[in-house]
Amino acid sequence: MDGIFIIDKPKGVTSRDVVNNISNKFNIKKVGHTGTLDPIATGVLVVCLGSATKIVSELTSLNKEYIASVTLGLLTDTLDITGNVIKDVDVYKTKEEIKKALKSFELSYNQEVPIYSAVKINGKKLYEYAREGKMIDLPKRIVTINSIELDGDVIYENNKTKFTFKCNVSKGTYIRSLINDIAKKLNTVGIMTDLRRTSQGKFDIKDSKSLEKLNNDDLINITDVLDYKKIEIDDILKKKIKNGAIIDNKYDCDTVLFTYNGEGIAIYKKYLKDETKLKPYKMLKGGIL
Repeated sequence: MDGIFIIDKPKGVTSRDVVNNISNKFNIKKVGHTGTLDPIATGVLVVCLGSATKIVSELTSLNKEYIASVTLGLLTDTLDITGNVIKDVDVYKTKEEIKKALKSFELSYNQEVPIYSAVKINGKKLYEYAREGKMIDLPKRIVTINSIELDGDVIYENNKTKFTFKCNVSKGTYIRSLINDIAKKLNTVGIMTDLRRTSQGKFDIKDSKSLEKLNNDDLINITDVLDYKKIEIDDILKKKIKNGAIIDNKYDCDTVLFTYNGEGIAIYKKYLKDETKLKPYKMLKGGIL
């Protein structure tokens, strides 16, 4: 069983829970997802099965779109509604102030990774340091906010300012951290109260399936999700490719997906030592890699 499922992850479960559910439901061990969603979050979770697990990195690098809800005036240790409150202040920010702050984040910047995350430092996950009450310098990553805008009205409730925004961001962006940075821009504190991933690359929420209704017919072929040039090969070239041979680059492109009887066999990339050649990048069916 090889291919991709687009799951609408429900709230309250981890991305690993979804993977385990699919593994048990379809009796397959090789299953992986292409981008963690926090338990609080819902929406698009792309899950790869069988040989499709070899292209997880290709799909993880895709831009993602989210709808996020914010409450200004609260700060928790997790930067979201699930954490322990460590600051509670009254906040009133106008719609114009919020829109201006959001617009200022349409850029690339060095974002701090939240302490409650699975990023590893010295072989240990950050959330493990947090649970032990240990202080550690949090790593930073360059992320890009391609677009961000207010979605709907600003709400004023219990001396707090609440709003929702839409955004399109690069790989590695933490929305909790983005909200924390937006709040700082507004000279206050804030937390994420809800999050929904509406797309990841070409995978859209409208094409997603619930875990309960998921079946074999929902499996997407590898050849349908990769945008590389596709070349159907004969038996002679198949044998060379399966053995990992370097071949002539007569296809005038940097990356090629070779197929046999419509099934993805291997991804080849331009050979840097000789750009007239292609060399194996990922073997999807057998082969030496």
